[in-house]
Parts: sequence; C-alpha cells; structure tokens
Amino acid sequence: MRIEQVLRRQEGVISLYQAVAAGLGARGVSNRVGSGRWERVHPRVFRATDHAFTDRARLRAAALWAAPRAAVSGLAAAWWHGLVDCCPAVIELSLPRDRRPRAQPGIRVRRRDLHLPDLVSVRGIWLTDMPLTVLECAVQLGPDGPAFLDRALQRQVRLEALRRAQWRNLGQRGSKAAGTLLAAAARGGESEAERRLVRLLRRASIEGWQLGYLVDGYRIDLAFPAARVAVEVDGWAYHRDAERFRQERRRQNELVLAGWTILRFTWDDLAHRPAAVLAKIQAALEV
Repeated sequence: MRIEQVLRRQEGVISLYQAVAAGLGARGVSNRVGSGRWERVHPRVFRATDHAFTDRARLRAAALWAAPRAAVSGLAAAWWHGLVDCCPAVIELSLPRDRRPRAQPGIRVRRRDLHLPDLVSVRGIWLTDMPLTVLECAVQLGPDGPAFLDRALQRQVRLEALRRAQWRNLGQRGSKAAGTLLAAAARGGESEAERRLVRLLRRASIEGWQLGYLVDGYRIDLAFPAARVAVEVDGWAYHRDAERFRQERRRQNELVLAGWTILRFTWDDLAHRPAAVLAKIQAALEV
C-alpha cells in the first residue's frame, strides 16, 4: 500500500531508494520490471505502466534520477513554477560541480554550485527559486525574453528579488545578458524605445514626424501631423498602474475621434521586431 501511495503522489514514478524505503526489496523491484508492471525510465528510476507518462512524470523522473543535491532549472523549472505553458522536451538539471553523472536521454545537465537562497522545493521537487528561474529563462528565450520578464514582474516577482539573484550569480552563464535585461526593466523602457524608434525611422529615411507632438493638450510620443498618424510607445507594462492605463485609453479614444490613426508599439517590438514596426508605420502613412 505504501508503494501505491508513493506512485500516486509522484505521477507513477519512483526511485529504487524510495521503493526500498517503502518496503519493496531489490528483488521485488526486479519482479515488477520483469512482469511489465514497471519499466525503467532512468538508472534506479522506474515508472508504473498503469500510470500515463505525463510531462509531470517525466520531469519528476529526471529529478529523482539526479537526486540528491540537484535542482530542476531553466525552462523546466519555469514550467513547474507555472511561468510557462509547456514543458520543454529536454529537462535541465543543475548539479554541483563535483558530480559527473552519465548523460541520459531527455536530460541536460548544468554543472554549477547554487546558493541556498536560489533553491526551493515545490510539490516535492527541488528547483531554482522563482527569481533565478525568471532571470535565466528570460535570457534563454532570446527575443521573447523581455516580454516573459515583463509578465513575471507584473505577476510573480519583484525587481529587487531579481537583482539579488543576479548579483549572487555574477559570472555564471547568461549573467551579463540578465543584467542588461534588468537595466532595461528598471528604466521602464519608454525613453529607450523612443530612441530606437527615431533611429529606425532615420535609417529608413522616413520623414515628416515630430516627437512629443501636442493635440488638444494630449502629448503624442511621435506623430506624423500631415498624415494624422500617431505612434505611441509603451515601456515595460509592470510600470503602469490602473489609473495610468485608463488615462492612456481615454487619450487614445479622443485622438481616434479627432481623425487620427493610432499605432502602439512596445519596447519589445522595437528591440526585436523592427521590420514589422516599420512596415506598419509605412502602411498607415500610405492610407
């Protein structure tokens, strides 16, 4: 009965150590494998064949294989934390530098020594804690990283916690890129986004625009007055409170009623999708 309780709690996977601790000897494990009731997933980790081998089971099996002194990290940790919707095909595990396990299919080992504040146990699995997970995934996601970091700052973590995690891990892979993202997040991104937009327009030789154009008391970030096209630049969303959001929408409605076409771009759009931004502006100017 104890074995079945462990299997139910762990999505149908169990380690040899757990099986023995629950009263099933090594011969009992061999018998279950031989009869087809269990199958080997990794060395000393088994799956009960009457349980579906879900993504949760796959991640747990990887963690059991690497235990102890191991932590799920990267996008796999982000999925377990609920930060992303899909479990990656390859589970990343962070192991201490003094461990050199043999490679396993579907598992990528990252050898490093993690600090205790960067570790947390969630539903029986040791992971990198939320701040370090957010930072590392923002770097791993490349062009999608700023949007991911912005969402996390809105919902799950505070900027100061991210800064502390980044300082603890200076010199680690990706720490420089993480610092760049944090600097952009701290500044809010709006002024930097405006500068990017201006450089983009100048390189494309697009003229007829003005920064900070006033219409009936409203300031448009960048306007093409002759074409009545307004380009509004949004920084990182976590900086905007509810009142500011309402003010922006009221301003946008007034401009539309006055005959203006409104285009809105984010820092992320300008940083990683400049060609699409240019195409939309040119299309609006040609209408």
